[in-house]
Amino acid sequence: MTMTMQTPSRFEAQNALLDRTIDDLLLRLRGLLLVGGLLEQRGASADEVEVHAREADRLRAELARLIGGDGAGLAA
Repeated sequence: MTMTMQTPSRFEAQNALLDRTIDDLLLRLRGLLLVGGLLEQRGASADEVEVHAREADRLRAELARLIGGDGAGLAA
C-alpha cells in the first residue's frame, strides 16, 4: 500500500494564514479590552484609556477588512 501526501493548495495555505492572522487579531483585541477595563477600574488617566480604545478600534477595523464585513458585528 502506497501513501501519497498531498501538499496544500495555494488557496488552503492562504486561508490558514488568514485564519492565524484573524486569531492573532482577536487575541490582541481581547487583551486590549481586558486591560482597558482594568485601567478604568484602577483609575488610569483618560489618555491611557483612550490609547487602548483607539487601538481596539483599529483592530476591529482590521478584522472587519479581513473578514469582509462592515464591522458592525464586531463592536464591543
